[in-house]
Amino acid sequence: MKDLILGIDTSNYRTSVALVDLKGEIILNHRELLKVPEGKRGLRQSEAFFQHVNALPDAISSAMEYRDRITGISVSTRPRPREGSYMPCFGAGYAAAKELASALNVPLLETSHQEGHVEAIKFFSEFKDEKDIIFYHLSGGTTEALYDDEIVGGTKDISYGQVLDRIGVMMGFSFPSGEFLDRIALNTEYASDALTPIKVKDGWFNLSGIETQAMRSLESICDVEARNSLIKEVMDKILDSMVIMSEQLNKKFNTRNLIFSGGVSSSGYIRSQIPERLKGYNIVFGSPELSGDNAVGTALIMVRGQKEYL
Repeated sequence: MKDLILGIDTSNYRTSVALVDLKGEIILNHRELLKVPEGKRGLRQSEAFFQHVNALPDAISSAMEYRDRITGISVSTRPRPREGSYMPCFGAGYAAAKELASALNVPLLETSHQEGHVEAIKFFSEFKDEKDIIFYHLSGGTTEALYDDEIVGGTKDISYGQVLDRIGVMMGFSFPSGEFLDRIALNTEYASDALTPIKVKDGWFNLSGIETQAMRSLESICDVEARNSLIKEVMDKILDSMVIMSEQLNKKFNTRNLIFSGGVSSSGYIRSQIPERLKGYNIVFGSPELSGDNAVGTALIMVRGQKEYL
């Protein structure tokens, strides 16, 4: 029986391959982090592409155990559904998907990484068929708020993830560093009072200022407890900006429906604080596995549109 969609996503952080049936049940969710050299804060596109090319054969081979059931392939070919949106690393996944679609004689759907993030959370939520939603994509490379598929808020410079990763690498943690800083925030009682607030206007803000302040402060702090307190303050300032952005966008679009996706939204600290800070809002966090980069959402786009694509 032909009842499975193969999803492929090759972002700048992770090689992802997934199998989802036509009802949305996840059969396979393979996610493999790219290897970043110690002390580095990311990968060049050429390095990411090379790692994807090496990782994809093993990732796809596990999916090929179900080859007789695959009825379509969905692949992310660009970061966002916008004209001119492009990153070479997605070419690795596209090349593999195109070859497989030809070999299996099945339809190929080209979509975007961001749309995959949206679908991975929305498909399993109470908002599955709802359009009146503020959708947050908060990751290592993206900090955006979307409403009706339009970007309506977020950062004007670097992302939440970049702030956390750069601070974490400076502290000696491996890249990506979010989970280490998250653990510190969860286990530190008091935050410091060394940083200025992130100013949010009409849902937009800049983050390079808080990164610079935090890095300079860390250079002069040797005490572990004091460093941990500073990390907790960084997380609190990020939370403050999320709350203010949500309130400003609620006034603008008159909606209290919020979906949080992306690796940053998998933070236990953020998940524990947002509902307390935004009482009266309808808040959805996806599972941590589906909040970060994955190909499940990529496959689900084809599931949702199966009458059109298959």
